Amino acid sequence: MYGGHIVDDVDRRFCKTFLANLMNDSLLDEAELYPFIEGKGISFKAPQPMTHEGYVKYIVEDMPKETPLGYGLHPNAEIDYRTTQCEELFNILVDLQPKGGAGGSATEDTKIREYQDLVNNTLSLDSLRINIEDLNGKMDDTTKGPYQNAFLQECEKLNVLIDGILASLRDLELAYKGELTMNEQMEALEDCIRLDRRPPQWVKLSFASERGLTSWTENIKARMDQMNLWKEDPVKLPKVVFINRLINPNSFLTAIKQVFCRESNPQQELNKT
Repeated sequence: MYGGHIVDDVDRRFCKTFLANLMNDSLLDEAELYPFIEGKGISFKAPQPMTHEGYVKYIVEDMPKETPLGYGLHPNAEIDYRTTQCEELFNILVDLQPKGGAGGSATEDTKIREYQDLVNNTLSLDSLRINIEDLNGKMDDTTKGPYQNAFLQECEKLNVLIDGILASLRDLELAYKGELTMNEQMEALEDCIRLDRRPPQWVKLSFASERGLTSWTENIKARMDQMNLWKEDPVKLPKVVFINRLINPNSFLTAIKQVFCRESNPQQELNKT
């Protein structure tokens, strides 16, 4: 069936068989409507034949409560549904809270100032960026291996992320000073900072995360600290590498496999060269 219509004889046969199995006299004899509920302590019997008013009263007063078990699902399905429903509800309530900047004017509030201070002073993300050219100058073709390539990619991605954060905050600051016109993207950035959410334009440049904005920003510093520790001697692999601080951990894990294979089969590697 397509769009609720029977289009050929196969559809007609299917619908006839389905209806013959479901729509039968047993529905009028308190048939069990919940499938696969043996031993689960629940039941949904079809009501006895009655008037229209009786059916309405049954639906309002006596209808069994909905349960995932009635649809062949695990009870945890309802827990997940209710949790998601509550999260969406409270997110809507948070979005409905009054926001700063009445009348479309560019006004800076305390939360935004605190976040700018976190980025520029407390964490000093600008000073954490790594100079890729200087880093490449410390290595040559003989010393640059799989580990170095993986870490260079991490440094480049983190640099791009930090540049995006600083550029957005810089534009917002210029809007407060009247040097730029406040636009929708800046207003969305303000709302995200106030609500401790990661702005969409930063998420596109970022790593997968469910953290709030402040915790997420502090995590960027932890990732950059690991890269800055490595850049002091990029030829060597750090004694400890936090996989959860890598944007692309699979790249590092692949590098481990490559190095292990080269060390296990030196003759094969020599033949390739």
